[in-house]
Amino acid sequence: MIAHRATLDVSRALIHYVARLLHDERRRVGTPKGSRALTPFWQAVLVLRWFRGERDIPKLGRDHRISRATAYRYTAEGIDVLAAQAPDLQEALDRAQADDLPYVILDGTLIPADRCAEQTISVKGEPIDAWYSGKAHQHAGNLQALSAPDGLPLWISEVEPGSVHDLTAARAHVLGALYAAAAAGLPTLTDSGYDGAGIGIHKPIKQPDGNQILSPDNRTYNRLLRALRCLGERGFALLKGRWRILQHITLSPSAIGDIARAALVLTHFEHDYLSAIR
Repeated sequence: MIAHRATLDVSRALIHYVARLLHDERRRVGTPKGSRALTPFWQAVLVLRWFRGERDIPKLGRDHRISRATAYRYTAEGIDVLAAQAPDLQEALDRAQADDLPYVILDGTLIPADRCAEQTISVKGEPIDAWYSGKAHQHAGNLQALSAPDGLPLWISEVEPGSVHDLTAARAHVLGALYAAAAAGLPTLTDSGYDGAGIGIHKPIKQPDGNQILSPDNRTYNRLLRALRCLGERGFALLKGRWRILQHITLSPSAIGDIARAALVLTHFEHDYLSAIR
């Protein structure tokens, strides 16, 4: 057996930020001083290692000389305290308007997850696996997000099962607020998957049926829309690339929303976007 040292590639400032949140949570619940196996600092290290992609929680527990159950409990606590700092939809839209953003970008993604045996009824009235995405051919959770024009993610929704269409998820979580924002001068750009989303939600014009082609004006509109939208669609890539745990969730799929919002808070901290929110 060969021992070696490893480096956690996050800033010490981020570790101290997470540790401070964990310390405040311990005070809130009345945890006696010295009764925990890990200090808030080392619990923060464990949590951030997990977010960076070390998904084997029992191994993380062994590394930190704590039990498997304690490692799972500490990880869940870290997710919860971080997710609680994420902006809600109205806060995100208010911040976007205060920052004079010309528009926001709505996008959806599927976060792969371990199989969850939960049945639902399809639009055809047939029983289906709720968390199975026919589009991606895998079990996943559906997340909706708003991003700034430069691609910084601003807000993330609660998770929906992978069988739910993007437009359906958007109607449940975000479209109502986007209509009000558009009326106040903050439009939303999105892709063709949101066809029928409503006024103020700008999406590409679809190709006409048959052998018809789009008019030059409509083709120009689509090019301009794609050019504006393309950078903003890097929001999920930014989250998944930095916080690799989002590339596949091995915990309950119902926790995907909290995990993604916790990753959003970490991203906001690293991009100096957090202080003006909380």
